[in-house]
Amino acid sequence: MHADLILHHGTVHTMDPAMPVAQAVAIAGERILAVGNDDEILALADARTRRVDLGGRSLLPGFEDAHLHFCSHGLVLQQVNLAGTRSLSEALALIGDYAATLPEEGWVRGRGWNHNLWPTPHQPTRHDLDQVIGGRPAALSSKDGHSLWVSSAALRLAGVSGNTPDPPGGQILREASGEPSGILTEKAQGLIERCVPDPGPQAMEEAARAALADAARLGVTAIHNCEGAAAFHALRRLQEQGELTARVWQMIPLKLIDEALALGLRSGVGDEWLRLGHVKMFADGALGSGTAEMLAPYEDWPDRLGVAATSSDELWAALEAGLPAGLAPAIHAIGDGANRRVLDLYERAQQEGLLAHLPAGLRPRIEHVQLLAPEDTVRLAELGVVASMQPIHATQDMEMADQHWGARSRWSYAWRSVLGAGALLAFGTDCPVEALDPLPGLYAAVTRQRADGTPEGGWYPEERLTLDQALYAYTMGSARACGQSGTRGSLTPGKLADMVVLSRDIHAQPPAALLGTQIDTTIVGGKVRFER
Repeated sequence: MHADLILHHGTVHTMDPAMPVAQAVAIAGERILAVGNDDEILALADARTRRVDLGGRSLLPGFEDAHLHFCSHGLVLQQVNLAGTRSLSEALALIGDYAATLPEEGWVRGRGWNHNLWPTPHQPTRHDLDQVIGGRPAALSSKDGHSLWVSSAALRLAGVSGNTPDPPGGQILREASGEPSGILTEKAQGLIERCVPDPGPQAMEEAARAALADAARLGVTAIHNCEGAAAFHALRRLQEQGELTARVWQMIPLKLIDEALALGLRSGVGDEWLRLGHVKMFADGALGSGTAEMLAPYEDWPDRLGVAATSSDELWAALEAGLPAGLAPAIHAIGDGANRRVLDLYERAQQEGLLAHLPAGLRPRIEHVQLLAPEDTVRLAELGVVASMQPIHATQDMEMADQHWGARSRWSYAWRSVLGAGALLAFGTDCPVEALDPLPGLYAAVTRQRADGTPEGGWYPEERLTLDQALYAYTMGSARACGQSGTRGSLTPGKLADMVVLSRDIHAQPPAALLGTQIDTTIVGGKVRFER
């Protein structure tokens, strides 16, 4: 068969145990034709074949981000970005400058603030916002997305006052007077979000295009998207126009499960570019917002156990309805209490035979798995549950974890323990909570250090992974997590030709070199989608 493209003279890490390392790959059409040494692969070339000399650089399967919010990433590129701000005053300066560029009547939107990084780690208030934007409505998501910082005008538009009760699964933080402070957590955010104008179909398409371009630049060739109907429609329209350049596993929000059931939809329906995925649910909140559900109180908040964002009864009803219809579950769980609760629900589903209805190749998932009780580390493997985790969270959040969880942090982000027990790891970024770039996540996974090398030796270094273990979680692990390992996740003849060329052989370098490594080429479906 004619080879359209041959990449040779490289260090090919295939993620295929039948041939873990090779020198060259041949591509025909949208699939991998052959993998092997230079001589045997170059023998497949003819006058029409494009040849690329890798010069010893790494060639890997494309990165598959197992958990992100894709169109939100594209929208954030057009909003004020507060990630990394080191003080309230710095955040307010950015917000004021951004607001000055907008029409006077428009909402001020943005995300990324993290008060835990500020010298005085108090949550900001509506009064702070009012000082820099006046009487305009504003809604700014926290870094973890589980708190919303709003202006007085936004509260007025939403009709939220001191008389408004906390909704189930959420909280309106209040001043001493009982009036809203300007921070709403978890499901209370919906009180404001229902008043924020939707971006509209055209804006969502543009956001999707921007996110796709960024994904190609960063070597991300497949995504598991944790968004709703508007994002799905935007991605579907791009698919129809032949503009998708990354493969999409589109999760279904719990609030749409009745519609999915009525239509007879199953997880996995679709084609190689766009498939409907797991039903995404929330068991609890997040670490940074203090809403992760705990078995015992927070170290620094002895009266706080976090938030059960969705009750066990509601989660069980979704499992009982969805599993027999072929809808696989994926449940967000951060705290050890939430993870215990979800594992108990999955164990009950197994005992009652519900997990037997999962479509072929699919498993139940827990998204994040940030803190486990020690005795629960083996239960994911025992129940066949995918641990969908984001390694960059460990090094970004370690100080918060130590502050809020104390010695329990030993079992946070416990990748090696979970993997050693036999569970499947699938890695992602939770973008735009963190950057879409997989390489800092790989660095975090193998070092448990920040870019500056701290802490020395790594934070709870016993949970570090090898580079190959981390790469597997970012490629085959993610493909297996959505039942697509037969077509992607490794460089194997017959699979889809989705792969990345890195600027160096990362296996021949110290881990710190990951942070200086670049994506030279991204190939999806046999076509070059990015070339540096």
